[in-house]
Amino acid sequence: MHLIVKNTLGCIFFLVFLQANGQTIASKSLLENSRFLYSDELKGRKTGSEGNIEARSFILDQFKSIELETHYPDFQQSFSFENRRESKNYKDAVNIVGFVAGSESKKLLVITAHYDHVGVGKPNSEGDSIYNGADDNASGTAALIELAKYFKKNRPKHSMIFAALDGEEMGLQGAKALVKDFPFPMEQIVLNINMDMISRNEKGELYASGTYYNPSLKSILETVAAGSTPKLLFGHDEPNTGRDNWTQSSDHGPFFSANVPHIYFGVEDHPDYHKPSDSFENLDQQFYVNAVNLILKCTLALDAELPQE
Repeated sequence: MHLIVKNTLGCIFFLVFLQANGQTIASKSLLENSRFLYSDELKGRKTGSEGNIEARSFILDQFKSIELETHYPDFQQSFSFENRRESKNYKDAVNIVGFVAGSESKKLLVITAHYDHVGVGKPNSEGDSIYNGADDNASGTAALIELAKYFKKNRPKHSMIFAALDGEEMGLQGAKALVKDFPFPMEQIVLNINMDMISRNEKGELYASGTYYNPSLKSILETVAAGSTPKLLFGHDEPNTGRDNWTQSSDHGPFFSANVPHIYFGVEDHPDYHKPSDSFENLDQQFYVNAVNLILKCTLALDAELPQE
């Protein structure tokens, strides 16, 4: 699928409206929710673990309190998969999936973030063995909750699905399950927006990967992100360049394989990636809040500009 986006002054007018009305996410609840999700209490949220189940219950309660709709029993899409690396079958993985009906279109934006991480592993030099996954991906999960809150209160033009996905760290399993058992025809999806690692970058940079395949998305994002903090960059999506290609690196991958356009918001790897040190102490709270507000602005612009028929 290749998107054709109307090329008018509408995006510029929309940006002025957005700036004038100051749409923002609730930074306090964003930080509080992320702090719980990467707490030692959840012990790294590995799929099937008690901490993962507790994280799932927390997200479920959030979706219910927001009063989202859903197409799955009690918001939960259960699935199973085999992890060949561990020679183990996981039969209790669960995606949490909510829905907001659009005001003008039945076409869909699917917003995703994975809530699992890698659990408890080899201790570091300080004796810490809990891989908290603050950036990867408590950050994206808490942002997903705030975006769901925002669009429940401020109805979008497109219908939106909000999916907290399980099993990403074991091969994008939650995204594969969602694509396989999606509640609408896949042709109704105009875009997957995926958030994975969005809370820190020493250079003040956030990437929007995926525009190589749908260049019309880039012009929308460039307009809305002009002069933003963090700085929005593009790339990590060109094939055969020898540069780090993120096209299949997170939960947008199965959507890409299903011919669904995507924008993946994320940062480049940092020294604490998949280490116990991916924790609160190394989170950049101001970067994180600014990044989620930028993602909100981008999502609003995409909702306004993408095809509705």
